[in-house]
Amino acid sequence: MTTTTTAEDLFPTRLAQPSDFITRTQPAVWGSAGDGPFSATELETHEGRGFTILDDFISSDDVALYSGELDRLASDTALQGDDRLITERTTGTVRSVFEVEKLSSVLDALARDPKVLDRARQIVGSEVYLHQTRINYMPSFTGTGFYWHSDFETWHAEDGMPIPRAVSLSIALTDNYPFNGGLMVMPGSHRTFVPAVGETPDNNHEQSLQAQEAGVPSHAAITALADEYGIDQFTGAAGSALWFDSNIMHGSGNNITPYARSNVFMVFNSVENALVDPYAAKSPRPTHIANRDFTPLG
Repeated sequence: MTTTTTAEDLFPTRLAQPSDFITRTQPAVWGSAGDGPFSATELETHEGRGFTILDDFISSDDVALYSGELDRLASDTALQGDDRLITERTTGTVRSVFEVEKLSSVLDALARDPKVLDRARQIVGSEVYLHQTRINYMPSFTGTGFYWHSDFETWHAEDGMPIPRAVSLSIALTDNYPFNGGLMVMPGSHRTFVPAVGETPDNNHEQSLQAQEAGVPSHAAITALADEYGIDQFTGAAGSALWFDSNIMHGSGNNITPYARSNVFMVFNSVENALVDPYAAKSPRPTHIANRDFTPLG
């Protein structure tokens, strides 16, 4: 296994002026077929596209179990005023709850389930820890989307993640249709890093978790990526899962349909890619957003 070198900033961002795209040299898949459940063909496809969809990843009973936890946390009065609970800017309804592995033993067990953990280890090629967890809600009629972005750009700039050696898992707890705010991805865009323009505002997380503005790519950058890579969408029944690279360009639109959408989201970072000081922010984000305990899961 290769240990990450952190001395040099390989992905400068939040710049004063627009800069050229950076071609990524690190792989998306660090392990091999012998290291876990993904086959050689699946790993090759993931390396090329930057994401993998697995239908029926969890059972209907599991969907009911995790949905119950989602509902419990959303209605937990003890979380009112807690920084881990993020509400919609306009309606005040729950948008996300962070650090769910510490709020729910059920979701903590999900992160350690071999069918989850073994795949995460296989993709990043090492032991992993949870960089971030949350449950996302997109209610019917009023759910607002997430603008186009690369997660790694934020994690690098504001959290100090050295390189994109992390993988995200999104498990659908409701049916994902093309029309209810489903996640859009640009296949292959994980190979291109888009530097953002503009300094990181102080305490940017207080606004960005409701509506991200700092660190988002320009319209010209999004157009260039879409022209090169195209746009795909994660659709599927409740229980399906999306594994996606930390640097892939993705986003979602508003949900104005009667059909709510919700998911469990977990980020697994390599223990060999532990966070350092932020590359483009004055101070790290709080640990409920960017975990700085790098103890391997197991």
